[in-house]
Amino acid sequence: MSKKNQTVTRREFMQRSIVASASVGSSLAAGIAVASPPKDADFLTIDPWTKTQRQNFPNPDYGIPSSYEKLVTRLKYANGSRTPLQKLHGIITPSGLHFERHHGGIPEINPDLHRLVIHGLVDEPMIFTMDDIVRLPAVSQIHFLECSGNTFAELKKRTWATVQETHGLLSCCEWTGVRLSTLLDRCGVKPDARWVLAEGADSAVMTRSIPIDKAMNDVIVAYSQNGEMLRPEQGYPLRLFIPGFEGNMSVKWLRRLKLGTEPWQTREETSAYTDLGADGKALQFTFVMGVKSVITSPSAVMKLSKPGFYEISGIAWTGSGKIRRVEVSVDGGKSWEDAILEGPIMDRCLTRFRLPWQWNGDSATILSRATDSTGDVQPTLESVIKARSSNSYYHNNAIQPWLVASNGEVSNAR
Repeated sequence: MSKKNQTVTRREFMQRSIVASASVGSSLAAGIAVASPPKDADFLTIDPWTKTQRQNFPNPDYGIPSSYEKLVTRLKYANGSRTPLQKLHGIITPSGLHFERHHGGIPEINPDLHRLVIHGLVDEPMIFTMDDIVRLPAVSQIHFLECSGNTFAELKKRTWATVQETHGLLSCCEWTGVRLSTLLDRCGVKPDARWVLAEGADSAVMTRSIPIDKAMNDVIVAYSQNGEMLRPEQGYPLRLFIPGFEGNMSVKWLRRLKLGTEPWQTREETSAYTDLGADGKALQFTFVMGVKSVITSPSAVMKLSKPGFYEISGIAWTGSGKIRRVEVSVDGGKSWEDAILEGPIMDRCLTRFRLPWQWNGDSATILSRATDSTGDVQPTLESVIKARSSNSYYHNNAIQPWLVASNGEVSNAR
């Protein structure tokens, strides 16, 4: 690694930024000019938008982003959409940019007619209306949600370009609702109950089996996301939210919960969401999402405008507690440096990391590697394939490399 192509401390970064002025406050997006000293002739010129009285609210009924942010959108595909991680800041995903996955279309449900049935191995089967549920004690928790098929294509070959395409089946929001344990306690759980079947009201009738210990611990029956009622594609009016588990288990449009002694072996836990081994046998119920991170800036298909100072930034997450450490390499993994973790660092939540970097214009491969509170370390792709075989499809939490070419163009280096 060149001596100048290296990471620097935050203090050094700020000091050099002040001295270097325009060359430091760089943009990562191609075509956006960096800051430059004002010219005497136009320094105090009044901008045209300052001279015109405009309407108070472009949309008085529901706030919308600026027209200049119209490219910050979800990427649609056949059965869902992906979050634009490379264009987001902090850790919270706006509701309108949360990724979406469905199996049979998005139902239009009248909340006044919707019901949640709880039956099976309970003392008293019950039917809850939305009014019943909303009146119960509520909790609000910030957690990530990730599809177990996120980054699946990268297990085979470099398929996608942007971080939205490779990692976009991931979002993080505040979820509000009633603890599932509150509802189950009202029904009375029989001693021999070991599993809960969750069923959705969509046309695919999405169903998954959930261990009773998890159900009684931290699972939420959610009706709100980021302070407002759920969006239709997020399960309106009611969904499960299971912190740390693969996203398909947080069943949307929730209509039924049944308690039993064994898992139900539904379509979604037999023909799908299993890990096929080299011997042809499938491993079921790999619920927890592994420790993972990705650099979102710079990432493909961004372009560094010129050599100088940049801040490498990204997100890390784990289904097993909190992120404790993120290391960044700018030389393809030959050496690593601890990134700065930006608080708050919360349980099963995205954590933003940052590392100042001085790029000298040489080609560089940048990567990130996360460690969680259990001591688990994000693996290499080779380690993931070795542990799960080349047949693996789900739960790819491998390190993602980006190549910064000498002309500043960034690409997927998988």
